[in-house]
Amino acid sequence: MLKIQKAPQGALARTLDIFESFGAARKPLSLSEIARTIGAPVSSCHLLLRALLDCGYLYSLGRRKLYYPTRRLYDVACSIAAPDALIEELRPMLVSLRERSGETVILGKRQGGAVLYLEVLESASTVRYTARAGEYKPLHSSAIGKALLGALSPEELDAWLGSHTLARVTPNTLTGPAQLKANLQQGRKRGYFVTRGENVADVMAVASSFSLAGEGFGIAIAGPLQRMEPMLARHAKQLLAAIQRRTKGAAA
Repeated sequence: MLKIQKAPQGALARTLDIFESFGAARKPLSLSEIARTIGAPVSSCHLLLRALLDCGYLYSLGRRKLYYPTRRLYDVACSIAAPDALIEELRPMLVSLRERSGETVILGKRQGGAVLYLEVLESASTVRYTARAGEYKPLHSSAIGKALLGALSPEELDAWLGSHTLARVTPNTLTGPAQLKANLQQGRKRGYFVTRGENVADVMAVASSFSLAGEGFGIAIAGPLQRMEPMLARHAKQLLAAIQRRTKGAAA
């Protein structure tokens, strides 16, 4: 079963955790299994399941009272996602980058003190970097995070470094403020930012940032380190060219 990143406690958060548990298990679950997975008392979990049943988001089956989501959640999600003008506007560029690089392509935006993945187009390769839209990643250890930090003014960056602890995500994570600052300066000079096993031990990524409607976004190409390393220059060139074309098109 996949590991579930639990939201803060509360009825709404636990409801989201319930759907995450189904996404991880990919099979019907019993009340006790759901309660154990999300770390909630059986009694409160039962109330949440009853509410979801009444609203048509779950159905039950069998004498064991197994539960599984209906298509209603999917239909609502599709209705929400369909008019996402930002994603649709950028999708051709993201698809082109995935096809040209053969690796996973990610669109992200800074949300508070982390990077929020807005769209993930996974590589077709069997061995690939896998992620999901909606995941949060640390700014200091992710390629998009570095690109967004690199877009800050020197004063803004110093203020951020002075108020944040650089947690060690992997043995390769840059945890010293001076070390990270020097790395970001190198990225600014190149025009792109790189992580080598800093967020996931065997994954390498290259990213750059751009502005759209006054908001900062980042795009990354990510894949297995051994496959990415010899192709870094090529991937970086493709990424920068795509962003440059997009920036010029938006300004026209």
